[in-house]
Amino acid sequence: MRRIALCFLFALAACTKPASAPEAPKDLTTAAIPVDAPVILAFGDSLYAGYRLAPGEGYPPRLEAALNAGGVKARVVNAGVSGDTTAAALARLTFTLDGQKVKPALVLVGLGGNDMLRGLPPAQTRANLDAILTELGKRQIPALLTGMLAAPNMGKDYVSAFNPIYPALAKKHKAPLVPFFLQAVIGNDLLMLEDHIHPNAQGIEKIVAATRDEVARALAAATSIRKSSP
Repeated sequence: MRRIALCFLFALAACTKPASAPEAPKDLTTAAIPVDAPVILAFGDSLYAGYRLAPGEGYPPRLEAALNAGGVKARVVNAGVSGDTTAAALARLTFTLDGQKVKPALVLVGLGGNDMLRGLPPAQTRANLDAILTELGKRQIPALLTGMLAAPNMGKDYVSAFNPIYPALAKKHKAPLVPFFLQAVIGNDLLMLEDHIHPNAQGIEKIVAATRDEVARALAAATSIRKSSP
């Protein structure tokens, strides 16, 4: 699995800018979040869970800070589980949603990387993600999908089957899409942990900066739909 991941990152590095010194995490001090602020549920794997990061350094808390610093009031709940495949996530979806104190206004779905690293059939990944988005639709909870790309060394057939999963499902479920969640950090060792798979604290800041506006737009659309509903 590690060999696949390293090949994945090195192969994609050619598509990125040369490594540069990372910026220190910004102190995004904000006013208190209103009690009735809409909730964003970050439902994913280790890339959401904050693997090997200090409390408060993972994607959900940093996204929450960035949104609120920019005037978008929201609470971001971390429902990321390291190691989750799409099958494991689907199995815990109902429990996770039912356990929320407040119904999420938006769910971020970030899964599939572990499926790819384990070489699981793309058809299974697609079916599981489809089922997750379908359940969210039944509950009238809008979703934003953060995509993944297959490692080139998985082979042309695997790549051609895996990579279209995210845009196809985003179109089917009318969900906004971040095409590749790791785009802002891929190939830059200064933004990654030594495993070359997970972003470090500086890398998380880059990902937040790259995705914040898309999340804000999705949240605005979701809250607008909620207000207009009878």
